[in-house]
Amino acid sequence: MATFLYKLGRLSFRRRRYVALLWVLLLGGIGYASSAAPAPPADSFSMPGTDSQKAFDLLDERFPAASAEGATARVVIRAPEGEKITDPAAKAEVKQLVAALGKGSQVAGVADPYKANAVSKDGTTAYASVTYKVISTELTDKTHDALTDATDKTRAEGFTVETGGDAVQAEQEMGGSAELIGIAVSAVVLVITFGSLIAAGLPLLTAIIGVGIGVSGIAALGSVLNLSGTTSTLAMMIGLAVGIDYALFIVSRYRAEIAEGREPEEAAGRATGTAGSAVVFAGLTVIVALAGLSVVHIPMLTKMGLAAAATVAIAVLIALTMIPALLGFAGKRALRRKDRKNLAKPAAAHRAGDAEGAKPNLGTRWARLVLRRPVTVLLIGVLGLGAVAVPATSLELGLPDEGTSAPDTTQRKAYDMLSESFGAGFNGPLMVTVDTGGAKDAAAAAKTVSTSLAKVDGVAAVTPASVNPAGDTAIITVVPSTGPSDHKTEELVKTIRSTTSGLEADTKSDVLVTGQTAMTIDFSQTLNDALLPYLGLVVGLAFLLLMLVFRSVLVPLKAALGFLLSVAAALGAVVAVFQWGWLADIVGVDQPGPIMSMMPIFMIGVVFGLAMDYEVFLVTRMREAYVHGARPAEAVVTGFKHGGRVVGAAAIIMISVFSGFIMENNDMIKMMGFGLAIAVFFDAFVVRMAIVPAVLALLGKSAWWLPRWLDKVLPNVDVEGEKLHKTLAPSSPAAEGKNEEERELEPVRG
Repeated sequence: MATFLYKLGRLSFRRRRYVALLWVLLLGGIGYASSAAPAPPADSFSMPGTDSQKAFDLLDERFPAASAEGATARVVIRAPEGEKITDPAAKAEVKQLVAALGKGSQVAGVADPYKANAVSKDGTTAYASVTYKVISTELTDKTHDALTDATDKTRAEGFTVETGGDAVQAEQEMGGSAELIGIAVSAVVLVITFGSLIAAGLPLLTAIIGVGIGVSGIAALGSVLNLSGTTSTLAMMIGLAVGIDYALFIVSRYRAEIAEGREPEEAAGRATGTAGSAVVFAGLTVIVALAGLSVVHIPMLTKMGLAAAATVAIAVLIALTMIPALLGFAGKRALRRKDRKNLAKPAAAHRAGDAEGAKPNLGTRWARLVLRRPVTVLLIGVLGLGAVAVPATSLELGLPDEGTSAPDTTQRKAYDMLSESFGAGFNGPLMVTVDTGGAKDAAAAAKTVSTSLAKVDGVAAVTPASVNPAGDTAIITVVPSTGPSDHKTEELVKTIRSTTSGLEADTKSDVLVTGQTAMTIDFSQTLNDALLPYLGLVVGLAFLLLMLVFRSVLVPLKAALGFLLSVAAALGAVVAVFQWGWLADIVGVDQPGPIMSMMPIFMIGVVFGLAMDYEVFLVTRMREAYVHGARPAEAVVTGFKHGGRVVGAAAIIMISVFSGFIMENNDMIKMMGFGLAIAVFFDAFVVRMAIVPAVLALLGKSAWWLPRWLDKVLPNVDVEGEKLHKTLAPSSPAAEGKNEEERELEPVRG
């Protein structure tokens, strides 16, 4: 592989104008296609195969007039202090509000509180349910304004009016500021790392082009493949981070090759052949981790994972082709001015000066420190991450709802008013469907089911059944006595489902439980069931990839165990901030609550891929030194000497990119950004920079052990470039008897 990539790097360098033009044209073409494509669909939430999804699909089929997929709004009205909502004057005002809410071409209907039995027992509060013909993202500004105007008018008469539901217009998102913050911090880190504006600009330029192509492709195919806006957010987050990192490693290796006296084209080829090989395998681990989300069988997660994986693949291709091409334009200007002056010195004098006066860099000094105290460093690292991981034992999973909104929002106020006046379970009602399979006796079957459900512990109320015009399907609303996120509500759902078998036999019908609360419970259960298979698949495939890279059994095992430690610590930090509320004001958490159900499996997928990036980049240099004759301890020092600073810079860049998303208003994006940022910090600076060298120091030569039979079976992909170095030995600047032109003309074999 190293030889092929070496040739690819030199070809891209020589044909730099065509390569750069090709990528720019591709960006422009896909960008135009995305601008001409229909708007992407809204986030769709489905879980094929679950009871709640089957019931939802049944309702959509048998009750089409109910606009099951349309937006909804629940307007809660409370009478002034000392008055009742049932007073004649209040009734008249509510009637006017209902009439105003019913106006508009997108309104499907409004339920009158007095006819729908939607008045609290104390007579102070009522609510009106508004249904719309279209989904929330298709509601026009005129419709939103009509809803706001109607509630404001009633509020002006002295009533307390708050509104919940997905029809309520949310606060505007930041609109791209998160990405700009990440890019700005990345630019500063790159300038400090390289000391050259040109070298710093190359990773940023290629990352922006790669993300532009990936996100534009998602937008262009959004309506065809049903890819939502959240899908592109994840692709942008991951693509920007890895795009900068992959380019950073190749540019850094190019500068090292130039510093050794090689000509720019040869340096670009060698950088692509060596660092580029690490990029390929690092990218493959990320792609495997993201694409592996498909095994969860939740369409939303599958689409997010595959779209992000495609963006990572684009980042790898750009790093392998466009970076060498841009280096062809930059030449030796990618070096600092001081380094360019040093190149003008005679080679012998330059090497002698380096040998005499060179001061060990920070990476070298740190590696030597760890090698002197490996046990101490290992214990501090493991115990420290273990302590941070402790809050993860209190992890509570759920999905964001209006109960977790900021206390000053109208959605949260409406939620609290309903809980106070109608009971905690009113905000999480269960919908029980009764399907008689074509027989027109659903009403009788539903009555039997309702009578049975009313006797179940934990049920606060059972509303009369609604039967469809065909008479073969009925809906029963069951109100729990506990809130949607309460563990007792989950137990109630399980109890109801366990009793449906007997009811189905008595009524000769299918009885299913759905509703937002039931779907949340099923969603969490689906993710829990998929966690171990997913972990086994991703870790297993990545373990095989790393064995190919390092020709070792213990190094991949150490990498996997270190990842588990860092992801556990990251989950602990997420629980402490978003569930317990620690540092909530600093991070911007308005209301601590349960952690999103998808967060653990999502973090495992993404963080595993990113963790393996640093493992590959850092340990590949150690492996390269080891196969060229260095002792195990020397190999560790060499790896940190050449890769420590670059890996540190790459980690800071990735942390800054993810941290920018913490400022988003979207709770899911905020939690994802924080979780990924803290996970990268733990994995890069604690696991890879401290625990890894400590373990390698203790293992010694055993770290690179591979059974002979396995060595023969595994193909040698030559990631460290051993074959490439042997092939290019005559082209070394130290070779005697050949000038540079003769070396450049030699054919590359292998």
